[in-house]
Amino acid sequence: MSGNVPASTRTLRVLTFLATQPGPVPMERIASAVGLPRSSTYHLLRAMIDEGFVVHLPEEKRYGLGVAAFEIGSAYLRHDPLERLARPLLVQLVAEVGQTAHLGVLHGRELVYLLKEQPPRPVTLVTDVGVRLPATLTASGRALLAELPAAQVRALFPGPESFVRRTDKGPQTLTQLRRLLADEKRQGFAVEDSFISPGVSSVASAAVDHAGHPVAAISVTFRTDAVPPAERRLLAHRIRQAATALTRRLHG
Repeated sequence: MSGNVPASTRTLRVLTFLATQPGPVPMERIASAVGLPRSSTYHLLRAMIDEGFVVHLPEEKRYGLGVAAFEIGSAYLRHDPLERLARPLLVQLVAEVGQTAHLGVLHGRELVYLLKEQPPRPVTLVTDVGVRLPATLTASGRALLAELPAAQVRALFPGPESFVRRTDKGPQTLTQLRRLLADEKRQGFAVEDSFISPGVSSVASAAVDHAGHPVAAISVTFRTDAVPPAERRLLAHRIRQAATALTRRLHG
């Protein structure tokens, strides 16, 4: 029966199955779910690994979604529909907090800015629409990374060469990144202070799709001395509200 199924259909079935799992799974479960012999499943997974759609965790003998699958799955929402849904929320957020707000999405190890809304007298920033920055150094990037499975984060940042530094701050190892992501996921927002530009800070929170996968992050960027530490938690709360509203909009 399986011999009559086109290879493209088998590939899509594997992707669909992996997308519904809470984490990487053994090959035997994949073979059972898509109705393929073990040998056929192995060769199919190898081809998908080569193209970046599947990642193999040899120590755990499990397979999970790769970076390419994440990017394809997010492609629709990275474009105009996402921007149309988010823009009114950013406009309202800027009116309330008086600082610059952004919408950003992950693209591999980078954070790409899709939208930027500014107050009447904005601060000059490097974060413009279309700009790409290291995801580990931006509040938006880490807010999104914190919502990814640990295996996917490990696939993105397998070694020290995966990390970059713009100032003297920011995680430089996977262990440091994981610790930071765990803290930020626990508190519900990410904070960046002079990781990109000295004297400039950001706070961000992620919006997720119906399956709980991160789609985009809403952030506010400001001069560090313009927002006292006591006011940042209130700012973070407002940003989380905007991200939650975007999540609801994404769900329809």
